[in-house]
Amino acid sequence: MTKGIMETKINDNIHTEEFFVNLGPQHPSTHGVLYLEAKLDGEIIVDCATHIGYLHRSMEKIAENRTYTQFIPFTDRLDYVASMNNNLAYVMAVEKLMKTEITERAKYIRVIIAELNRVASHLVGIGTFVQDLGAFATPLFYAFREREKIVEIFDEVCGNRLTYNYMRAGGVQFDLPAGIDAKIKEFVGYMRTRTDELEGLFTKNVIFLARTKGIGVLPKDMAINYSVTGPNLRGSGVKWDLRKDEPYLVYDKFNFDVPTGDNGDAWDRYKVRIEEIRQSLRIIEQAIGGIPEGDPTVKVGRILRPEAGEAYFRAENPRGELGFYIVSDGSPYPCRLKIRGPSFSNLAVLTPLVKGVKVADLICILGSLDIVMGEIDR
Repeated sequence: MTKGIMETKINDNIHTEEFFVNLGPQHPSTHGVLYLEAKLDGEIIVDCATHIGYLHRSMEKIAENRTYTQFIPFTDRLDYVASMNNNLAYVMAVEKLMKTEITERAKYIRVIIAELNRVASHLVGIGTFVQDLGAFATPLFYAFREREKIVEIFDEVCGNRLTYNYMRAGGVQFDLPAGIDAKIKEFVGYMRTRTDELEGLFTKNVIFLARTKGIGVLPKDMAINYSVTGPNLRGSGVKWDLRKDEPYLVYDKFNFDVPTGDNGDAWDRYKVRIEEIRQSLRIIEQAIGGIPEGDPTVKVGRILRPEAGEAYFRAENPRGELGFYIVSDGSPYPCRLKIRGPSFSNLAVLTPLVKGVKVADLICILGSLDIVMGEIDR
């Protein structure tokens, strides 16, 4: 839709027109209810404004009117592609507030589940990204086929397929069911082969390279200044991963690498996610092979009443650092809760990245950032 026209005189005979194009708020390429207002000169983007808020649900205010445990299902709805990871970051913030130490078995289970969800999330991110670039549905179906195996494991573990409500302050809601370790080991071997197959479709594909190489270059300094985190930061060559740099649970016991890119373009961000799938499989394999016996939960009571105080915890989610800041006044309800979602900062960098590129490249850059609006519109 043409919103406005501004005419600029070049000479006596030639004129150009800059005009506005609205993308969204329900455009299929926006990965959620996002509205982009692009100012164009022909096909070239002169400026781009991002408008958020269409999915706002007052999540942080709701927390003040729910008990600490009652708020766990709400965290599922932040990044709904990585619900387990959201559960994890929140309950670890509550445990930090309560000064609660969980069992070793619970730590191993949490790592296994979090890394499985990281793989599932990256599969969705890669599949939708490639579809944004105009590929047929086959790559997306391949990605969802592999993700379905993880969803089936989660269904067996906690009875849900998308929003899980699995983590608890003190551990997890249920222990791992009998025989699930064999299924997870089988999946690790299966997924290694499928990751190679998935990468074979894109990494050296001439069309994919033309659409992503050198597109949306995010310089290292800009990424840091905008507080970009996760694969988007690492794609710019910054080797920062909370699992390595501020280890939590039992991540310090496992051998894994932190993939980084060289140029910070859309291709590097894609490649980092592919490599992170492989590293997550390494972590899962080590964890499932060394999971200790014991109780996966420590008793903390049905109604949590942390002492008055405050706590902040951040975890390495599939899209970057997810942090929860909680203030307690000693009641069963948080006095204040603040969420630091990674997609908010990752989306903020879109405007400087798209200036001077074509409209089609805007879709590529947005897809490569892999945002989820649920954690932006809180």
